[in-house]
Amino acid sequence: MRHTPLRRRTGFTFIELLTVVVIIGILASLAITKFGDSKKRAFYAAMKSDLKGLATMAETQFANENTYANFNAPLGSQGVTLTFTPNAQGWSAKATHTGLPGVQCTLVAGPGQNGGPQCN
Repeated sequence: MRHTPLRRRTGFTFIELLTVVVIIGILASLAITKFGDSKKRAFYAAMKSDLKGLATMAETQFANENTYANFNAPLGSQGVTLTFTPNAQGWSAKATHTGLPGVQCTLVAGPGQNGGPQCN
């Protein structure tokens, strides 16, 4: 009686490969939904941070010269544009970002205005 040796299995079956591809696809879709919004949040954070820095500079200018008249808005971080408008009771500042068209953050300083930057 002759015995034929069992055939050695090398590689993976189609079902095993398909299962791995499906699992990777599910994990990728979870990662995209979790981190897809991070760029937008980073743009908002950049605008708010730049407005807070502008506020510190404006108040330092006021402490030294007792006026906001000669204060110019500094350059914002990459993609952020800052505008500064002094008024009779304080000032207001706006920030926009090239990555968020139509969105702006505002910071107002003066009597009764003690909040942080607000974005629309």
